[in-house]
Amino acid sequence: MTENAPQQQTDLPATWSPADEEAALYQRWVDAGYFTADASSAKPPFSVVIPPPNVTGSLHIGHAFEHTLIDAVTRYHRMRGAEALYLPGMDHASIAVHALVEKQLRAEGTSRRDLGREAFVDRVWQWKNEHGGRILSQMKRLGEGVDWTRERFTMDEGLSTAVTTIFKRLYDDGLIYRAERLVNWSPELRSVLSDAEVEHKEVEGELVSMRYGDGDDSIVVATTRVETMLGDTAVAVHPGDERYRHLVGRSVELPLTGRSIVVVADEHVDPEFGTGAVKVTPAHDPNDFEIGKRHGLPMLTMMDEQGRITGTGTEFDGMDRFAARAAVREKLREQGRIVAEKRPYLHSVGHSERSKEPIEPRLSLQWFVKVGPLAKAAGDAVRSGEVAVHPPEMAKRYFDWVDNLHDWCISRQLWWGHRIPVWHGPDGEMVCLGPGEQPPEGWTQDEDVLDTWFSSGLWPFSTLGWPDDTADLRKFYPTSVLVTGYDILFFWVVRMMMFGIYATGRPPFATIALHGMVRDENGKKMSKSAGNVVDPLEWMDRYGTDALRFTLTRGANPGTDVPISEEWVNGSRSFCTKLWNATKFAMMNGATCARPVPEPDALTEADRWILGGLATVVSEVDDQLADFQFAKATETLYHFTWDELCDWYLELAKVQLYQGEPERVEATRAVLGHVLDTVLRLLHPLIPFVTERLWTTLTGGDSLVVAEWPALHGTDARYADPVADKRIADVRKLVTEVRRFRSDQGLKPGQKVSARLTGPGWEDLAGHAAAVRSLVRLTEPEDGFTASAAFEVALGGGTANVELDLSGTIDTVAERKRLAKDLAVAEKELKQTEGKLGNQAFIDKAPAAVVDKIKVRRETAVADIERINSRLAALPVS
Repeated sequence: MTENAPQQQTDLPATWSPADEEAALYQRWVDAGYFTADASSAKPPFSVVIPPPNVTGSLHIGHAFEHTLIDAVTRYHRMRGAEALYLPGMDHASIAVHALVEKQLRAEGTSRRDLGREAFVDRVWQWKNEHGGRILSQMKRLGEGVDWTRERFTMDEGLSTAVTTIFKRLYDDGLIYRAERLVNWSPELRSVLSDAEVEHKEVEGELVSMRYGDGDDSIVVATTRVETMLGDTAVAVHPGDERYRHLVGRSVELPLTGRSIVVVADEHVDPEFGTGAVKVTPAHDPNDFEIGKRHGLPMLTMMDEQGRITGTGTEFDGMDRFAARAAVREKLREQGRIVAEKRPYLHSVGHSERSKEPIEPRLSLQWFVKVGPLAKAAGDAVRSGEVAVHPPEMAKRYFDWVDNLHDWCISRQLWWGHRIPVWHGPDGEMVCLGPGEQPPEGWTQDEDVLDTWFSSGLWPFSTLGWPDDTADLRKFYPTSVLVTGYDILFFWVVRMMMFGIYATGRPPFATIALHGMVRDENGKKMSKSAGNVVDPLEWMDRYGTDALRFTLTRGANPGTDVPISEEWVNGSRSFCTKLWNATKFAMMNGATCARPVPEPDALTEADRWILGGLATVVSEVDDQLADFQFAKATETLYHFTWDELCDWYLELAKVQLYQGEPERVEATRAVLGHVLDTVLRLLHPLIPFVTERLWTTLTGGDSLVVAEWPALHGTDARYADPVADKRIADVRKLVTEVRRFRSDQGLKPGQKVSARLTGPGWEDLAGHAAAVRSLVRLTEPEDGFTASAAFEVALGGGTANVELDLSGTIDTVAERKRLAKDLAVAEKELKQTEGKLGNQAFIDKAPAAVVDKIKVRRETAVADIERINSRLAALPVS
């Protein structure tokens, strides 16, 4: 029997240093071609495309979260034997690029209109080539296993061909048309904005009530945008409102304009709100537009593309919209037509996400997609089960969008983007041309470009070579899963579904796996104004990429938001350190994967216990990752690795390594090697860097990226042993209770104490006696042993009696002094909590959660007082 196993050298440094290792590990993966998918492979395909980040973007915490999940599921399927493709790329982001480059031009004293279209586009390409795509290099920092040989950009030649092809097909099928409609207008960008590019904010404005007409023919309306009254073409009242029945069909004078406008009756009007009468400006308000269509009202555009008043024939023409607001109000006041003013008046106003200005609803001639038949097909694909939404309860949100879609405005008055492939003739003719087709001489191309969501909607198949019949398209389309946030379910997901089915006849993915948004540790939305935005790159520098990834996956329950804090990332770094130290210890003590694990009957109960638990964990994690249950998989692995493997099996293994017979030592080394090999494989999709470094050193294998997943690697349940599980559970309980007693007695952790253990529970653990005594520093009793303290522990195999000789081990005076101090603290806490709970006024006002917390504090104080008094009573009299 050996007391100490010989320590061996390893190739692992003393500590895990992410900054020194991660970049080299990643480059090695790329150079080896591990992420490069083979379209000719006989392996089953697993494919996923990255939600293309903006070319102007940098890695924020939302990217880090989403990309970690995509990478984890791709690594998992690659290890399971799939031909895995994770395809990267970027979106050309018209609005974002315009805002950025135009800001640069302003700083130079010029503008895009000074440059002209061609020079401006050249300038954008120059910027893109020099500065765009920073996020792609940051993705490497995150460890993303993307196929860089297939990197795509929405303005690439191939993707541009796809855009032109599908536009022409839609146009020829009557699904793209041009019409005047009300749109979100940005005066600063002089362009339409999509709903995705408009954010609504509560702002303080004013509500002005003003009188149209005079005497019995007068009527009072209210608005937050006084200047728009210059474009009014009607006043609307409810058909059942008796107050205004005499005015319906008649005209009232519209102040300041010299015009009269009609009073119409419309069901849309709420007679209980305000005066029950509303001004109607059809060309500048969505609801008014619908009223205008129902009643055939004139649609007077009273604001130009820069937000200036125009075409009203008044003194306000040429004024900026905000200056006009004040001027119109003052003029109405002079005429005695202001009935009431309410300020500040809090109301929701749409703002441009990029330029931050209030947007204007504006009637404009634009290009639209008729979404009816496309949306129906997208809805049917989910209803039929052809496409699964995960979690299933999120399908309702999908249907809420897809079943209520309005025609989609796809034109933008910008210069950077895919130009609409329609040419206009000298007499108003129009022709749509496909790739390679030439326009008639003298015809001019439409000035507008397409909404970036149009090209993004083609992403799952245009990136694979569509409209050509490519090997990539045949192998990897439809893609396997779309991992994306529920917040862009409408803006991106539905559009990909519509276009994918229309273009290919098949949905673009088999599963839509929805995740939530990353929030701060208090569950609040992150924003610069709130000061709670975090930079994932800083945390990766500080704690390592694996620590950030592990924290993110640990909170990733499907469809729900994810809180995150720096403290939790630091905790994940501790997990990586624990894993590093455990593997290093095992290797220094001869852990090996070179020999197979012995048969069950040649192993100890501790060996069978950890192997049986490992088989259960492999099965659970396999199911959890297959079901996109990232948080459950992470928790399962965290607790098994930290609690079962590191805290218990390694401690039990030390006894077997240091005190066992040679054959037992070799068996323990094989078990340790196998367990660590398996755990590192399971953890690899979540924390790829540290696991790669440890696994390749432990096993000598090439890379975990292409290693087999444990479920395919031979881990099975034949080592499961219920008796061993019960005995190890008893060992853990007994050791825990003895450690707690030692702590209560103030014994130092390494201090040895003479003890006698008896009882049926202890006899049942005879095979673990050496391990128990070693773990809790209990020596065998010698002749003349006299117990000065004793307690019982109820175990599954019966009661274990523990008697200890504490004589000479405790400084009684010092211990009494320490306990007296602790008792005073506990008694003060009890007094404070009972005082609050006895105050009925406090109980009535305080939130239930606060009251419950104080009750728990009181119960804890009572238990502490009882424990301390018991300890004081047990101390020997000095």
